[in-house]
Amino acid sequence: MLHWFDSIILGIVEGLTEFLPVSSTGHMILTNKLLGYGEETPEQLKTFEIVIQFAAILAIAIVYRHKILQVFGLGRKDVVKGLSVDALPKRRLNMLHVILGIVPPLGVAFVFRDFIKEIGFHTAPVLWALVAGGIYMWVTEYFYDSGKIKRTAETMDDISYRQALIIGVLQCVSALWPGFSRSGSTIAAGMLGGVSYRASADFSFFIAIPIMTAATGYELLSNIDNFRSGQIDVGFLLTGFIVSFFVAWIVVIAFLRALQKLKLKYFAWYRFAVAALFYLFIMR
Repeated sequence: MLHWFDSIILGIVEGLTEFLPVSSTGHMILTNKLLGYGEETPEQLKTFEIVIQFAAILAIAIVYRHKILQVFGLGRKDVVKGLSVDALPKRRLNMLHVILGIVPPLGVAFVFRDFIKEIGFHTAPVLWALVAGGIYMWVTEYFYDSGKIKRTAETMDDISYRQALIIGVLQCVSALWPGFSRSGSTIAAGMLGGVSYRASADFSFFIAIPIMTAATGYELLSNIDNFRSGQIDVGFLLTGFIVSFFVAWIVVIAFLRALQKLKLKYFAWYRFAVAALFYLFIMR
């Protein structure tokens, strides 16, 4: 039986972790276990998770609404960063950048979806993914800060097609391994490809919109009967939606503002701590 308190807790967890490099999928799986749902997620809870993911998508879409309009050619070019039309950069983020960044992980996730659901969405693989993702982020930041990686893109508009493709390809790891972190893999991939930390984070959040829309839309169609049956309480769904939306919106804005202070290694430490604590006190 789902309780309204669970909707608040899960909404907060989704909002807090969806766009940070800590793995929202991993945290949702671990939180479900802490709430007593075990390895097998109830059908009602699957429906609820779809709803709160849509809330997080809406939050990030609002944050990047101007960039979305730009990519579709609908934004006002004369007000970008206060520059005149003549002073605008010649290279701008466009739809091809987005396609290169999202097609590889979406393709891999679709082809291996049954395998991922059968093997990946369990506690042990998630804990290993938290550790592996943390090591990947730590090593990436070490090479990035050492100056061994030449930075060629300071903003999203500076990202080349090659860099967008690198981000898309390396993002496949997170698509195959729940708990590895989509945002962590994309931010680190961008830094490895010569994209600044800020631009990598911006691009990671931006391409999350179509990726999450596609993935969540697919899950929605797969679980449409759960919505039609009316077995889940509307208040439960609405509570989780509102909580997830506002928490995700606040987290993204706060993260971008504090980006220079929030090094990837700090998130790596957090991932290691979560994996260790969960193993010691829950699994043993």
